[in-house]
Amino acid sequence: MTEATRHTPGTPSWVSLMVHGLDATQTFYGELFGWEFSPGPLQLGPYVRALIEGKEVAGIGRLPADRHLPIAWTPYLATDDADRTVEVIRSCGGTVGVGPLDADDAGRLAVVTDPAGAVFGIWQMSAHSGTAVYGTHGTPVWNELLTAETSSVGKFYQAVFGYETEAVVSTTVDHVTLKLEGRPVASLHGVGHALPRDRGTHWMTYFEVEDTDEAAERVTELGGHVLKAPHKGTSGRLATVADPEGAVFTIVRSAGR
Repeated sequence: MTEATRHTPGTPSWVSLMVHGLDATQTFYGELFGWEFSPGPLQLGPYVRALIEGKEVAGIGRLPADRHLPIAWTPYLATDDADRTVEVIRSCGGTVGVGPLDADDAGRLAVVTDPAGAVFGIWQMSAHSGTAVYGTHGTPVWNELLTAETSSVGKFYQAVFGYETEAVVSTTVDHVTLKLEGRPVASLHGVGHALPRDRGTHWMTYFEVEDTDEAAERVTELGGHVLKAPHKGTSGRLATVADPEGAVFTIVRSAGR
């Protein structure tokens, strides 16, 4: 288990999910990942932070009854100045859906959309630094943008966050690793026509698990769905699953663990 402190700007620093059934969703993830929960910022409405051994790992909130938005995990990228980053996002072709606004004394946030339509957040830390622990069951381990092709949207993220990029040189694979200070922090994956029409370009959050096959079975037992069965990948053994409200995520037993 590795504890995090300050996140370099551009690093995924938090993941959050907005749902209709907050209590049922807490039960699902509590059973799947062993999460416990504590109250979050009041400005965000009914909102809880998920904890592992008292350390914050993710957030779950309740959507207003009249809001029918896609149910999806949203990564938040760290920034030292949310207002300035929002200006850059707009100038680079992105749009701002929420904020910037303060979340109590925890920090300042905005929810935005990149030019290809993928939703993500930005987080300027104050009292709350973001995900506090990595590398154990139930912690977010990676974030990947799934898009038709990486070239144009990759330029957007480079311009906003100053990423270094490392592309796979291949005629059949369109994959770019985003790096900060030489360290991989996220990736872009161009999947062409395999991109789901009902979702479009979107971010995928990976959660670490002890056993991918057992966790996939548990997802089904808890009312979720397995969308892509456990299989071996370059990052380890992984499966794509969805919770009972349809939020899609990946579970992975990372290679080398």
